Amino acid sequence: MLFNKMKKNPVVLLITLILNMFFLVSCSTDEGNTNSNIYLEIPDASFEAILIELGIDSDGEINKQMLKADANTIGELDLATLAHGAISDMSGIEGFVSLKKLSAYQHNIEQIDLSFNVLLDSVYLAGNYISSIDVSNNINLELLDLSANNLVSVEGVTNLKKLKTLNLSFNYLEEISINNPLLKILHISHNDLTSINITDAINLKNLLLTTNKLQNLDVSANLNLETLLVSDNQLESINLTENSSLTHLYITSNLLTNLDVSSNINLVDLKVDRNPNLSCIKINSGHNIPMVSLAAYQELNASCN
Repeated sequence: MLFNKMKKNPVVLLITLILNMFFLVSCSTDEGNTNSNIYLEIPDASFEAILIELGIDSDGEINKQMLKADANTIGELDLATLAHGAISDMSGIEGFVSLKKLSAYQHNIEQIDLSFNVLLDSVYLAGNYISSIDVSNNINLELLDLSANNLVSVEGVTNLKKLKTLNLSFNYLEEISINNPLLKILHISHNDLTSINITDAINLKNLLLTTNKLQNLDVSANLNLETLLVSDNQLESINLTENSSLTHLYITSNLLTNLDVSSNINLVDLKVDRNPNLSCIKINSGHNIPMVSLAAYQELNASCN
């Protein structure tokens, strides 16, 4: 009887239809909100397959999603395997909010957002295709390996006051400034560096800058420097008088016209060949350097003219 009345009254029928549509849309929206609160989107099948293999994605299905609850307690994530194909898209990593160590090397990753992973202390992303990255929020990082990528910029390194090891070798960086006081190991070989500032890296011990385009290098503030590998650059001179802790110096294939290592009495390994304009290397009188690589026209002498 009521239904018949509704059919006869078009106003009532219209209102009923509108209410039903509102109810359906509301339910759909609520379901969407519920899904976004419960699930992480994992669009990359290889990424999700590895998460399933590791027992992290608990539903065990490649369905482009996983429970947030499965991700938010994980402290270490090793994605090194290529058994399921290379990862291209790291979307979903933002849900791993407890992550302290991330390893995802030799994949096809072009970009990655780690801004939500604020507890990270170790990141290994070598061998990918990342051209730029921002680590401003990752203030707990102690180790960052971005070697063998396509990097032209790294943002936020100045925020990493706990950083001890930084590897940026085999990239396309042209200039960089490092002001991390706890940093001990810095590797930036095989880049396009024309400028580097390491004045504030006062605890630096190991510096690798091989194969760049450096014409100048100031290490006067790096009093704890032990290893300096700066072969294959364009250096014409370098001041090492403040680096008394230096034990290994590789400075071959440069444009040096003079070199004074008389203050570096702890040197045990010196490679200085392939500097065509350098014939005399000044050493401290009586200093015997166990391992030396010289060209035929070069000599070690306590008094170089």
